[in-house]
Amino acid sequence: MNYPNIINIQKYSVHDGDGIRTTIFFKGCHLNCWWCHNPESQKYFPEFMFDQEKCTGCGYCVKACSHDAIHISEEGKAITDSNNCVLCGDCFDYCLQNAREKVGRTYEIEELVKICEKDQMFYEESGGGVTLSGGEVMSQDIDYLEELCKRLHNKGFNIAIDTCGYAPQENYERILPYVNTFLYDIKTLDDEVHQKYMGKSNAKILSNLELIAKKGADINIRIPVVEPVNSDEQTMLNIIDYLKEHIGIVRVNLLPYHSTGSSKYDKLGRPYLAKDLKVPSNEHMEMLKKLFQDHGFKQVKIGG
Repeated sequence: MNYPNIINIQKYSVHDGDGIRTTIFFKGCHLNCWWCHNPESQKYFPEFMFDQEKCTGCGYCVKACSHDAIHISEEGKAITDSNNCVLCGDCFDYCLQNAREKVGRTYEIEELVKICEKDQMFYEESGGGVTLSGGEVMSQDIDYLEELCKRLHNKGFNIAIDTCGYAPQENYERILPYVNTFLYDIKTLDDEVHQKYMGKSNAKILSNLELIAKKGADINIRIPVVEPVNSDEQTMLNIIDYLKEHIGIVRVNLLPYHSTGSSKYDKLGRPYLAKDLKVPSNEHMEMLKKLFQDHGFKQVKIGG
């Protein structure tokens, strides 16, 4: 069993399924969506994030580093050599400005279960539970994931899986008995567009979606709406026709694009490819909502 990395455990969440939930964010995803607001969740291994604006060039991190991986630049900022850095974490403890952060750590399954147990009262009162998210949780070690879900299920916790659908089919088959709801992303049915903006074909995503639908899973479709990637009426009509033919009339969340995670890209040393993409207007989102409703989808919501 391989222990996956986890970047965050968010308590009292109300946007990742019904009721009040504990959301566990796993690290690693095979897609590379231009607008991903959790870019620190894309790679499967721990990473170093550095907020250059906070750095004062005090040099304490240089003294703390035993691997000769940090120096102060002429501009008075700490520079980390990724070839020498081993993510030991010594410099994090000595950074007076909290500009340095390691993202990703492993948890024992029992440790996660105990964290969730602390919020059991909130689940019971609100109809909530535990949401496993990412990154892409379904692409993690399936033995670990299945055991975690089994333990949570045996506790009587409602389990939701937030997934982009790009993972081995076997993983969905093994996890189905323990999952109450799949929060399933669809971006576009156009495979060329999908490959351009997400980095992979959508064939596996649609195949997995059809599989869990045939198995009777409760599905909540979530559609990130990004202008001009998929915000046009025809793209949404294509999704509507597909859902009605292959999945059924299910709950739909229309999620307007936002750039709140864009600052994380600088901290990771990566370019933000979505800088020219746009947020659809409120009026446009209402139009898309009505479009789904006019085609028989009664549970349609804008936002999480």
